[in-house]
This record gives sequence, structure tokens and C-alpha cells, in this order.
Amino acid sequence: MLQLVLQSGPVVKGVLLSLILFSVFSWAVIAERHRLYKTVQRRNERVVRALRQVSRLSDLRSLLESLPASPFAGLLRMAASEIRSLAQSQTVVHVPADTTDLERALRQAIVEESGGLERRLGFLATTGSVSPFIGLFGTVWGIMHAFRGIGAAGSASLATVAPGISEALVATAAGLAAAIPAVMAYNYFLARVRGIRNGMEGFALEVLRWGSRVARASAVPAREER
Repeated sequence: MLQLVLQSGPVVKGVLLSLILFSVFSWAVIAERHRLYKTVQRRNERVVRALRQVSRLSDLRSLLESLPASPFAGLLRMAASEIRSLAQSQTVVHVPADTTDLERALRQAIVEESGGLERRLGFLATTGSVSPFIGLFGTVWGIMHAFRGIGAAGSASLATVAPGISEALVATAAGLAAAIPAVMAYNYFLARVRGIRNGMEGFALEVLRWGSRVARASAVPAREER
């Protein structure tokens, strides 16, 4: 394979170099995203367990300081200020509209955290869609080289067409080698992101219930003092 690459023309070498770069960067993205999603899953589970042990707003502040960065922690940090405002301004215990601002804050946090999770996945999609066409360009160029060899030699012997055909086959193989892992990883990671997003939506409901409960508990003493 190395000998075929070294014997190929400058155009095909440029095609192969670009495909190698696409492949290297896509594998780097695959490794980074895989490590990130494993860490996110582990930290999200920690946030859920921690929140279920918190019963007061003051405990939430200390909890947020100890939590590592994660989508669930981001939801809590976005909701903390709204929960605090809700607890301070709550005067009627049973008004459903009191949690409207908290719902908006949680939806905004979900959008922001989802954007961070999807970062760099576009490069995998680009690699998967572009690499076969770059390889196809090298394939066409190699076949053209083979026809030029036939025209120059005046015969279609194997020795005449072999260099051009080998260039074409190497370019095709390189394009597929870069595209297939990128497409598989993109689909897999997209499913992981959707799963984490669904988890964030469920966790947002839990935060909403928790915030509403804490705000109402804080509102009762405040109303009695008045």
C-alpha cells in the first residue's frame, strides 16, 4: 500500500493527504466526544443523587459550589437564581403561574447545554459526506491517468494501465476509510446526545418540582410574618 502511494501522481497524493487529515481529525473528535459523554453521564448521575438529598435553598447553594461541570449541573445553576427569586416573591402558595420563569430558565439551559454536547459533531458529518467525493475525485484522476498511459503507449497492456488503476483504487479505499468511521461515530454520538437531552428534560421536571416545593415552603413563613 505504501509503495502504491509513493508511486502515485502529485494530484492523487494531495487527495490522499487531505483524506488522511480528515481521518486523523475525525478520530481525534471521536476520542474526545467519547470521553466527554462518559464523563457527562457519570456526573449527571451524581447531580441527581445530590439534588434528592437537598431540602433547602441554602443547601442548594453549597451543592452548586461542589458540583463539577455537567449538563445537569448547568440546569441547576441556571435555575438557582429563579428558584431564589421565586422563594422570595412567593406570597400565594397554590398559584401554578409562579413557576413560569423557572420553566423558561430550564428550557433555556437545556438549549445551551445541548449546543455544547453537539459541538464538533458537525465535523464528523462533514467528513462522512465529503470524504467519499474527495476519494472519487482521486479515482477519476487515476482512471484518466490510465487512459493517458494507454494513449501514450498505444496498447492496453497491464503494465500500461496498472499505475493509473492503482491510484484510483487507493484513492477510493482512502475515501471510504475516512468516511465510514466518521458516519458511524456521528450516528452513535447523535443518539447519545438525544439520550442526554431527554434526561435533561426529565431532570428539568424534577428541578421544577423541587423548586416549587422549596419556594412554597419558604413562602409560608414569609406570609405568616406579614
